[in-house]
Amino acid sequence: MIFKPYVPVAERRRIAMREIEKRLRKGQAMSPVQIDGRVIAKTFWGKSWCENLERYSDFANRLPRGRTYVRNGSVVDLQITSGEIHALVSGSALYKVTLTVSPVAKSRWKSICSDCAGAIDSLVELLQGKLSKGVMERICQQNVGLFPSPAELKLLCSCPDAAGMCKHIAAVLYGIGARFDEQPELLFRLRAVDEKELIAAAPSVKQKKPKSAKILSSDENLSDIFGLDIE
Repeated sequence: MIFKPYVPVAERRRIAMREIEKRLRKGQAMSPVQIDGRVIAKTFWGKSWCENLERYSDFANRLPRGRTYVRNGSVVDLQITSGEIHALVSGSALYKVTLTVSPVAKSRWKSICSDCAGAIDSLVELLQGKLSKGVMERICQQNVGLFPSPAELKLLCSCPDAAGMCKHIAAVLYGIGARFDEQPELLFRLRAVDEKELIAAAPSVKQKKPKSAKILSSDENLSDIFGLDIE
């Protein structure tokens, strides 16, 4: 296997910017991943996605290089749709990365919804990750939550690295976590489920019906009813 020579970060950025400008001139939408500082993800959903990646030994060897690439701005375009991620990553050239994610099994999604029933009544709180720890952990639980396992991912990169996961794919996986910081609803789009199904309707308050007004009969004694002395 012959690999292209190492390209410094500054040169990779120059290559990336040139390609981005070309595509923008053609009217193509670009959505780069921009990391402020060294922390890749800062919100509940972004951090949970990244932590889930790091639990899988299948990914361990390539993740560190991926973190470096995403931090230095090498993921110049990232598009997340139902079941697919398409990205462009700048290296010695501009590489195309395609990730295919299996949809969540209906039985698994039904189980998640059932376990969370009655505990989620606000879409805003769900997307902000502000619900109880137990509820959020259930949604993100390894293998049985919403995050995909390695077996549910098909990884493809146009670079010459024959490994199952190259550094460009690893960078995109971390970039997804950063994108969930900004748009957590994309997790539900990616797994082809409707987050609204997690939201249980607020329990209705049963109101007691007012007792119907008593109709007095002519033979009832008003003084007995009201405690009044009536002449």
